[in-house]
Amino acid sequence: MGYTLDFSVVWHAMPALLWGCVGTLGLALAGMTLAMMIGVAGVAARDAKAAWLRALVISFVEIVRNTPFLVQIFFLFFALPLIGLKLNPTATAIIALGVNGGAYAIEIIRGGVQSIHKGQIEAGYALGLHKGQVFRFIVLKPALRASYPSLTGQFIMLTLTSSICSAVSAYELTSVAQRIESDTFRSFEVYFSVTFLYLAISWLLMLGFAVISHRFFSYPTR
Repeated sequence: MGYTLDFSVVWHAMPALLWGCVGTLGLALAGMTLAMMIGVAGVAARDAKAAWLRALVISFVEIVRNTPFLVQIFFLFFALPLIGLKLNPTATAIIALGVNGGAYAIEIIRGGVQSIHKGQIEAGYALGLHKGQVFRFIVLKPALRASYPSLTGQFIMLTLTSSICSAVSAYELTSVAQRIESDTFRSFEVYFSVTFLYLAISWLLMLGFAVISHRFFSYPTR
């Protein structure tokens, strides 16, 4: 029995799909922000004098990087309420994305930190800067510049990973597509179109990251 393509259902559902794209971008940007905060804090703690703090960061990175994202988001959504901490789907998705992305951001930024010559750090201390100022002005920005391409690639992957958040009914593109498909039974047309919408989101993010790179991380020219 032949299958007749009918993309009219996608056209009629396009407003909902576009709002799903907005939901995906919202989750992704919030997750990226949290991931960057965790990444920077984790790098600072990774080289702290306190051994327990270093061990805590290392354990966090290893646990997150070596467990599936689906298990992580299920833990937040289904396990935490058993100890009295109940999160709504959106908050669960943002925290899960931020924690997952943060674990990778720690290692990526740390690689950028290790690329900085120790003489620059010693020069900062010689000028009378305290440790926080040295980290902020001498270590962090050059490290972010060095690790920026890897960070942007990881964050685009994080955006695509947000599709798994549909498993806890977070509002994003895949969850919208699933509802449309269940109403129309047009799986091919719906997911074919969603594929191109995710491509558009990825290209939009790459363009935005390129603008940020040019604005904040490009080397000055004469």
